[in-house]
Amino acid sequence: MKDELKYLTGFGNEFSSEDERCPGALPEGQNSPQKCPYGLYAEQLSGTAFTAPRDENKRTWFYRIKPSVCHDVFEPLNGVSVHLTHDWGKISPNPNQLRWRPFDVPTRQEPEVDFVEGLHTICGAGDSRCRSGLVIHVYLCNASMKDKAFYNSDGDFLIVPQLGPLNITTEFGKMRVEPNEICVIQRGMRFSVTVFGPSRGYILEVFDNHFQLPQLGPIGANGLANPRDFQTPVAWYEDRDVLYKIINKYQGKLFLANQDHSPFDVVAWHGNYVPYKYNLDNFMVINSVSFDHCDPSIFTVLTCPSNRPGTAIADFVIFPPRWSVQEHTFRPPYYHRNCMSEFMGLIKGHYEAKAEGFQPGGGSLHSCMTPHGPDANSFKAASAAELRSERIADGTQAFMFETYYGLAVTEWASTICNKLDSNYYKCWKTLEKNFNPNQK
Repeated sequence: MKDELKYLTGFGNEFSSEDERCPGALPEGQNSPQKCPYGLYAEQLSGTAFTAPRDENKRTWFYRIKPSVCHDVFEPLNGVSVHLTHDWGKISPNPNQLRWRPFDVPTRQEPEVDFVEGLHTICGAGDSRCRSGLVIHVYLCNASMKDKAFYNSDGDFLIVPQLGPLNITTEFGKMRVEPNEICVIQRGMRFSVTVFGPSRGYILEVFDNHFQLPQLGPIGANGLANPRDFQTPVAWYEDRDVLYKIINKYQGKLFLANQDHSPFDVVAWHGNYVPYKYNLDNFMVINSVSFDHCDPSIFTVLTCPSNRPGTAIADFVIFPPRWSVQEHTFRPPYYHRNCMSEFMGLIKGHYEAKAEGFQPGGGSLHSCMTPHGPDANSFKAASAAELRSERIADGTQAFMFETYYGLAVTEWASTICNKLDSNYYKCWKTLEKNFNPNQK
């Protein structure tokens, strides 16, 4: 689907696209003319307040066959994705180190489960009604969405496929997102997901603000995730008069409305509020070349900043293949306690600082001020390793969702999924006492 994507030239700029079947569909010089070309309707999608500062203002103009207001009444969608929740008070808090084995994916032999039906909430904090907080989900599905579209009124989705590619149709066009790629579908954007068998992945949802590239500071003009490597869809439309189900996530609940036409009828669009994808292989790693560790924030791909300078509602951080050349330094991540909460997932491979129980498709959560670090075997091996330049994380892609919110774990993640590893704490139990006051 290479021909259905184009590269962004930078975050915050203006982009435009029109379906090649209708040249000239973009009006010239006026967003909402009295009569749009081809008899289209003009519709604006606003991602920020109208009066947001110009460099922060997000909006896109659609030129579509029918406006999205043409649908029946929304009714509660009962019995679907019962494990999607914003209820953070259902179970008691748990400050322990938590680790999940790979979450089960429905097989081809089981009843069909599509992307929306396969949403399961692991943990979260805050309130979408006040636009404050975030949620971490996994999706576990085996079937494509058929004549069905989904949009989220609560926040933005950062989607991290782990098993199986996703073909995502949006109002802006199509994206194919493979494991080791990510995509962001922002608040209000309608989309449908096609899969090709059992599929699994992670989702970071933020209620407030939008994801952006982190500031580079003394790094300078280049490095980390570069704007040129992000891609957004090329306009594509379908003109189908069929019964379509529109599912809306609103205040943590799902609602359904029917309409008599495809929601993917946008012939042209322009704006700076767009879905986009990014290949994690394009990340330019910045790392130490002398001694000590750089903080993991140096691996930030995208951030959703809070109103407190330097503090993120959520960061998306990766630990990609790279050279490690530190001198006289313990190379795996050191033991630490953090004022942030850290959820880690594994797309592929074997993460250097975790025991064998941390597997692709699983996860771990180290909450605010909960101590964590390398397991006993990793510590022993790294302490005795020859210090030389070496490649680490080849064939591996681990990531972290980091937030300053205290995260509450859901009932599904605690008990129902039956994947929580009750023996996780034991990976540190065999750390030995090496202290000897008579030997430096």
